[in-house]
Amino acid sequence: MKAITQQEYGDAGVLRLTDIDAPAAPGKGEVLVDVRAVGVGPETIHIVAGDPLMVRLGTGIRRPRKKVPGRDVAGVVVAVGPEVEGFAVGDEVLGTSISGSFAEQALCLAKRLAHKPSDVSWVDAAALPISGGTALDAVEAGRISEGTRVLVIGAGGGVGAYAVQLAALRGATVTGVCSAGKADLVRSLGATDVIDYRADEVDRDGAVYDVVLDCAGNRPLSVLKRAVAEGGSLIVVGGDAGKGALLGGFQRGMLSPVYGLFARRRMVGLMSTEKSSSYAELSRLVAEGSLRVVLDRTYPLADAAEAVRHVAGGHNAGKTVVTI
Repeated sequence: MKAITQQEYGDAGVLRLTDIDAPAAPGKGEVLVDVRAVGVGPETIHIVAGDPLMVRLGTGIRRPRKKVPGRDVAGVVVAVGPEVEGFAVGDEVLGTSISGSFAEQALCLAKRLAHKPSDVSWVDAAALPISGGTALDAVEAGRISEGTRVLVIGAGGGVGAYAVQLAALRGATVTGVCSAGKADLVRSLGATDVIDYRADEVDRDGAVYDVVLDCAGNRPLSVLKRAVAEGGSLIVVGGDAGKGALLGGFQRGMLSPVYGLFARRRMVGLMSTEKSSSYAELSRLVAEGSLRVVLDRTYPLADAAEAVRHVAGGHNAGKTVVTI
């Protein structure tokens, strides 16, 4: 089968379109999927680059153990392993892959798949799992509800665009932080106000918020604290920006609970939990028209390296998807 593979860590230049063997028959709890589309997000960049070094604890210290990158996946079930319930050959699904999704077929854990509604496109489905699931986890971790004042940093990115919408759906008053070029997009997603990060800091004019969702930032916790009302919450999502060979930007999330004890704010470092219930909820919202997938660009499998290079540049609005 055709697949994008890497033999070493590096930038998008290490990726090659090659012919490899299809995955083995699915094992216990696994499902084999014919891939139709793949989402490309910061997690892909970390895996391809092996950066920061902590990523290599799971992917291989010197070189990648799995040669096929990619996590988000949407496709059709072609085989079902033992002890799998709820899925059958021919089902259209979305979720995450354990074998690498930049390929014509991918192995997935059934517990990390959901059924794709028939009126949700393959591209939209592939753009949902990790970014959408992370945004949903962040909104839930922030305990956002009617009337909550929410600041979303990175509001025009893959996770942020979903976070703005999900917070607004819960009745929150949302302010987005993004570049001026994405301001109209972020307002269209439900933000009532937008801060241009190039012109103003997150606590512009002394404003404070009940919940701050930092979806793409590299600001110190001391700066973010100023934007959180006393007794409020800061949710630090992932760690895509920041310095440090070992931890990169992830140290902010790891240190945030301790810092929060002294700052009299609730501070949480958050990573996506990758669960089927989140993917089912997100795809239902897309199907009914309540949630919009913001699509930046699509690429064919042969140009997956260009897709990775584009996302690594950090200026995409919404999600980038590779189609197969």
